[in-house]
Amino acid sequence: MKNLITDFDQLDVNANYTYADYLTWRFDEMVELIKGKVFKMSPAPSRFHQDISVNLTRILSNFLFRGPYKLYHAPTDVRLITKGKENQDISSVVQPDIFVVCDAGKMDEKGCLGSPDFIIEIVSPGTSSKDLNLKFNLYEGAGVKEYWIIFPNDQIIECFLLENGTYKKSGVYAEDVLVPVHSIPGLDLKVEEIFAR
Repeated sequence: MKNLITDFDQLDVNANYTYADYLTWRFDEMVELIKGKVFKMSPAPSRFHQDISVNLTRILSNFLFRGPYKLYHAPTDVRLITKGKENQDISSVVQPDIFVVCDAGKMDEKGCLGSPDFIIEIVSPGTSSKDLNLKFNLYEGAGVKEYWIIFPNDQIIECFLLENGTYKKSGVYAEDVLVPVHSIPGLDLKVEEIFAR
């Protein structure tokens, strides 16, 4: 095993890394690996961000309880597979705010190995570009079936569905409406419950 790296400044931010490298890092900061590049995660999210996350976790877990779907939230590593399943083959390790997997076989003690079926990212001021661009393209390429981006300040939810390998916007939701979760049959979420404080 490689030597442990305990200081983020020891990394070359222009280098390409793998999950094998990621396992040797012991930083105070949380990081994600996107297509081999390392990114610091934002500091602790706002209270409203956490309210939204807790609301979604409660609603989803109540619906999914004892069913075939499994719900997880950050910090849980999701290792996206593009080449192979070996640590040195994996170049993207992310920690979505919330994700759901239909195949529990994708879960191991280290997190998720493969693409979740449904991912939700709650935008923070420092993550908007990453969530709207880098992660959007990453999740699309990895075959994540449904991706929601939630904007706390505007109280808007943008939803995308994967069709023939490309994300198509399935809706933009605000105020007092129901948002269908296409990857979980029979589940619609109320916008006001998601943004309840």
